[in-house]
Amino acid sequence: MSEIQRPGALYQQVAAAIREAILSGAFAPDSLLPSEAQLMARYDVSRPTVRNAVAALRAEGLIDVRHGKGSFVRSSRQPVLTIERRISRTAEGKFVMPNGDIWQEAEEPSTYRTHTTKDTGRLLQLDEEEALFGCDRLLIDPGTGTRAMHRTLIPFEVADGIPMLAEEPCKRPAAIYRWLTEDGHKLTWTETVRARMPLPDERTALKLPDATPILHVARVTHDSDDRPLFLEELRFGADRAELAYRITADKEPARRARA
Repeated sequence: MSEIQRPGALYQQVAAAIREAILSGAFAPDSLLPSEAQLMARYDVSRPTVRNAVAALRAEGLIDVRHGKGSFVRSSRQPVLTIERRISRTAEGKFVMPNGDIWQEAEEPSTYRTHTTKDTGRLLQLDEEEALFGCDRLLIDPGTGTRAMHRTLIPFEVADGIPMLAEEPCKRPAAIYRWLTEDGHKLTWTETVRARMPLPDERTALKLPDATPILHVARVTHDSDDRPLFLEELRFGADRAELAYRITADKEPARRARA
């Protein structure tokens, strides 16, 4: 039996003791945690105290509760999928993304009309309530079961200049890139990545375990004059996938000679 002699609520003391056992390797990753009765005996506490301690560790992301099987120590293994974010272009002008073909659509894409928010307006350099075409996709990688939510947002003013884009705003990004270049745009891209906790609908759609953050990727396609043309958002569980980038050095701007 391990004695609990630390300040704080009793369940917090038990949670701290179990946490130490997990971090030290006494409870190995993917292993079944001792039963409630065993934890009660180990720490000499009541069942509600053990349940509250396990709930606290579950909220921290250290434990997964699998109904009918028990509580398991969460694995610390590497994500099962690496998503390459580079963009290539063939001699025929076709755009290719390394992971473009792995994703299957888990359901029919949803096309709709919407407006910029404070966040999307900032990325697109538009005021709030500017009209957009939106397209939402729920994707799945059949090899690993990884799920992702993909969204494209295209300003009306961009789509109005390209009839095919206005008629089919839910095309995949590679097709949109090609339409834009055929219309005379020279494209560049910027991308930001942030981690955050999922909203309830994101957790359900992505089938995330408790206390699992998502990675939220925002890619903006720009014209040669740096004007944003459209926005792509990709969301997936940070426990399932990681991002990979190819980085090349930009040419340093020429320095002006002193007069």
